[in-house]
Amino acid sequence: MSDVTVLHHAQCSTSRHALTVAEDLGVAVEVVQYLKAPLAREELLALLAKLEDSPADLVRKDSFFRDRGLDAADYTTADEVADLLVTHPRLMERPVLVRGERAVIGRPKDRVAGFLQG
Repeated sequence: MSDVTVLHHAQCSTSRHALTVAEDLGVAVEVVQYLKAPLAREELLALLAKLEDSPADLVRKDSFFRDRGLDAADYTTADEVADLLVTHPRLMERPVLVRGERAVIGRPKDRVAGFLQG
């Protein structure tokens, strides 16, 4: 049984890196492919409550974000971020690692090992 959950996107090299680090450290993880099974609003709010990063950090401000005319200033609170990610799950930053009541975004990559070992 794993005590760490990784919200994972298989096409993301940083997300794959997190799984490799976990394997190298011998840490069993539960992998949740959040694009195949998107999180509900309540699950996102629970995740955001655990997140050591700011709610805004959970949103990718990539070309998909910009192409929709979205403004980062509109997505700073947990409620705003949860509403956005329910509509556009692909905008969730990845990977996200969760252990108990703590969660971190695995960017930059060097955050992963410290979280997994802690």
